[in-house]
Amino acid sequence: MTRKQILQEAAACGKYAPLHRYLLALHTEPEWHASFGEVEAILGFRLPDSARLHRAWWSNPKSGRGHALAWQAAGWRTRSVDLEAERLTFERADNTPSRRGTFSISEILPPHDPGPWPRGFTASREQIYGDDVR
Repeated sequence: MTRKQILQEAAACGKYAPLHRYLLALHTEPEWHASFGEVEAILGFRLPDSARLHRAWWSNPKSGRGHALAWQAAGWRTRSVDLEAERLTFERADNTPSRRGTFSISEILPPHDPGPWPRGFTASREQIYGDDVR
């Protein structure tokens, strides 16, 4: 398996996979202007505070790791990050024509069966994700 294939697989399965799938599904758009709230709606959880405090959170590292893998593995990069307005732009990284074709809903949002909780598991959502859902 190539490094690119490994990164694609990791992006499709990680915490930020819904954003990865959303960007893959943008067929013809060369860029997407988004609010942090729109990104959170796609993800299904609140962005960490560091995304609102540090522009570097939205950077495009060459290593292709962490949360940035979600957009980089989909062929996108970030630019024009405005922390005050909580807005940014995603643009196609390779400047090639966008992926064309049709997608099934299961390709964009594949079914997921997390299975049962392990016996004796008592961690809260806040302990797992480090966020506060109140």
